[in-house]
Amino acid sequence: MSNCSEVALSRFLSLVLRHEPERLGLSLDAEGWLEVERLLSACQAHGLTLTRERLEHLVASSDKQRFAFDASRQRIRANQGHSLSVDLGLAPQVPPETLYHGTVIGALPSIREHGLVKGERHHVHLSLDEATARKVGERRGQPVVLTVNSDAMHKADHLFMCSANGVWLVDSVPPGYLGIPDPSGLGCQSLV
Repeated sequence: MSNCSEVALSRFLSLVLRHEPERLGLSLDAEGWLEVERLLSACQAHGLTLTRERLEHLVASSDKQRFAFDASRQRIRANQGHSLSVDLGLAPQVPPETLYHGTVIGALPSIREHGLVKGERHHVHLSLDEATARKVGERRGQPVVLTVNSDAMHKADHLFMCSANGVWLVDSVPPGYLGIPDPSGLGCQSLV
């Protein structure tokens, strides 16, 4: 790991801190925290050289701010995206009027029928701006950016939370609250 890229290291930490801490013989506490020294020792025991300095650099320099240290800087966790049961302690908040979701064209038929569903994660992830949503969609192919009428959802008692790194979280987004681009490129089909 000492020779791997920042991207590869970030992906590995995402796997361990969001989905499979047992891969290193670890477990997260109820709020998703893991002691930094335990993480570093477990990496070393599995032949992966990760220093405190490199971990600090990764957390500080990540453009997506996927991870955070606690106030004492002795524990680390992923900010969101867990498939494991954790309580991030996020309080409901009033969302902006519009949020965005990045996806790919192939997902549109299911989204039109079912809306956005969380799948194996705890929440659907929404972005504050179109550019960020586009980057999310690009990870899986040709991106499509959906608009979410979060104001109308909030008024209909859907709960929104915002993670430490600015990702908006909601249990689901029913189809009627989505603006879905027409795949023919002729504009946006608003379902709101």
